[in-house]
Amino acid sequence: MSVTQVKRIAISDSPWPWLLPLVSLLVVFTIYPLIYNVWLSFHEFMPRKRALVFVGFANWVQLWHDTRFWGALGVTFVYFTVALVCEIVLGMAVALLLDAELPGFGALRAVLSMTLVIPPAIAGMMFLLMEDPQFGVLTYFLNMLGLLDKATPILATSSLALAGVLVAEIWQWTPFMVLIFMAGLRSLPPEPYEAAMIDGASSLQMFRRLTLPMMSRVIAVAVLLRGIDLFRVFDYVFVMTSGGPGTSTYSLSLYAWQQTFSFLKWGYGATLSLVSLAIVMILANLFIRAFKVRW
Repeated sequence: MSVTQVKRIAISDSPWPWLLPLVSLLVVFTIYPLIYNVWLSFHEFMPRKRALVFVGFANWVQLWHDTRFWGALGVTFVYFTVALVCEIVLGMAVALLLDAELPGFGALRAVLSMTLVIPPAIAGMMFLLMEDPQFGVLTYFLNMLGLLDKATPILATSSLALAGVLVAEIWQWTPFMVLIFMAGLRSLPPEPYEAAMIDGASSLQMFRRLTLPMMSRVIAVAVLLRGIDLFRVFDYVFVMTSGGPGTSTYSLSLYAWQQTFSFLKWGYGATLSLVSLAIVMILANLFIRAFKVRW
């Protein structure tokens, strides 16, 4: 292609001058890593040889017999379900409370969004200190209310560790749901509510019969965005518990990271990552079809 032809394309209505940078970034940072990951899943790094050796389907066969993998997958699903339900319920409740033009509510909405700028690792460290059994402020109040024994450390107890990590997740990302739901509430037409008030409908009836049906698409999009992010949880678990005690907080992303970087099983780590990606894609597409999400 000559220079003249390139100039003509650049000043024409052709979409390629605008799409080419985006397509190039997509190929470099998305398609190539995915293809390399698939190729890597059929190999394994041998430290003695300092080389990748072809192992065929050995990594995939090992996956189905790996009890640690199934345990990590179960923890991930529990974490995903509990966090998503709590964030939806709390996000909707707070959004309904703040959906008013009262003095100070604008500043309160701005304060709520400040949690989103904190890196998850920093938020995890904050709650690690707050849940410390000796000087943690959260532990102190739980002890004072009689909800927790002083001899029971939250993050070192198998039955409480996952809940301790979930507190940090829910605290940081509930404001994200609040902002999405508030935007949806502000876009609702006022006429149905005015008609319902004239008919004598209560606030609960208007919420059930009007708000929830009209907000269904907004809620579906929020669930999809947060669900994808929740399934790959890593930061909070790594900082607060490192998967312990035992395997009670061992997430799938943490397991893949450990296999890849701690045990140098690059092929098996790639296999775990691909399985995680496949699960997320299947669940996301099923959700999109079931709730007819449109972007």
